[in-house]
Amino acid sequence: MNILVINSGSSSLKVAVFQCNGGGEIELLRGAVEGIGQPMGRLWIQQNNGKRIDRTMASPAPEEALSAIIVLLDSLGIKPPVAISHRVVHGGVLFAEPKRIDAGLLRSLGCLIHLAPLHLPSQIAMIEDSLRHFPGVPQVACFDTAFFRQLPERSQRQPLPSFLWDAGVRRYGFHGLSYESILATHPAAKKGRVIIAHLGNGCSLAALRDGRPLNTSMGFTPTSGLMMSTRSGDLDPNVLIYLIKHLGYTYDELENLVNHESGLKGVSGLRGDMRQLLEVRHQFPAADLAIEMFCDGVRRQIGAYAADLAGLDQLIFTGGIGEGASAVRRSICSGLEHLGVYLADPELPAPGIISSPSSACTVAVVRSDEELMIARHCRKLVPCLQ
Repeated sequence: MNILVINSGSSSLKVAVFQCNGGGEIELLRGAVEGIGQPMGRLWIQQNNGKRIDRTMASPAPEEALSAIIVLLDSLGIKPPVAISHRVVHGGVLFAEPKRIDAGLLRSLGCLIHLAPLHLPSQIAMIEDSLRHFPGVPQVACFDTAFFRQLPERSQRQPLPSFLWDAGVRRYGFHGLSYESILATHPAAKKGRVIIAHLGNGCSLAALRDGRPLNTSMGFTPTSGLMMSTRSGDLDPNVLIYLIKHLGYTYDELENLVNHESGLKGVSGLRGDMRQLLEVRHQFPAADLAIEMFCDGVRRQIGAYAADLAGLDQLIFTGGIGEGASAVRRSICSGLEHLGVYLADPELPAPGIISSPSSACTVAVVRSDEELMIARHCRKLVPCLQ
């Protein structure tokens, strides 16, 4: 029995197929349609037998992406799914755990679009498209904010009047499925005082004690917190007021600025891709500045969360940058010696433990697997998979 996992973003559609086998899941393949909405896109599938399909797609539209994936899976002889599970970026105050999808849930998601206007419309459309392709197949929504509903109220509250808390203006936290994945696949993370750094296109940190979240850097939206690839992270709110009042920015211009033209891209004046900036940092001082600002911000947040935790037992890096950029990890950890952070050989391959044996704080690189967590949540809610 196969589970189809759908992880829809604003410009990509990621999929995975897991076969249920007794009490576990066997990954059959992963794939994606990338460059949705762009003149040229890419469709690829990587099977667990090592075979790979990689082809271009002209101007892939969201409604075409899933159809192309389904046709390709059928051509590979992959059996139709008995259940489908979706990543949904925002559950608001309504959803604290995964839910079976029905008409009522879709209506509720429509009421949450204002909380995640960059992500939820495309994800709702993808769910509706999936329901049309697979009528009668049970489908599940897994919310990226659900994990952080466990936060203590003092961490969820914004320093604003109570009527705004009642209206849903609070710290929701994101990347919850990634953090759940770390806890599920790296049991050591469930013990003691732990900081997990999810560093990728979007970036966040979470402070956990014995596996329960105490704080996280993303707040009301995924734009807040750390400096990211193209997102600003936290700003003095009066900067936005100034841009509106004195420079004539419109709402759409502000949204574009803080979500698409800031962060690594904005400071470097180049692109938001950390790999590319690392390659040219010695030729372009602004690229080097962007990298240093990024590392400083992550290091500063680790220090703050170590204070929340009254110490630090484990520091875990995950996400595309966290897993793949050793130079960034070294820069972040430089200056954390007072927390017992000492790295081993900088060229030590990751994932794995990268701290030295004498380090009081264990530093590890752990691969995040959101798709596996989405499949596992699906199993719990669909009776035929239990």
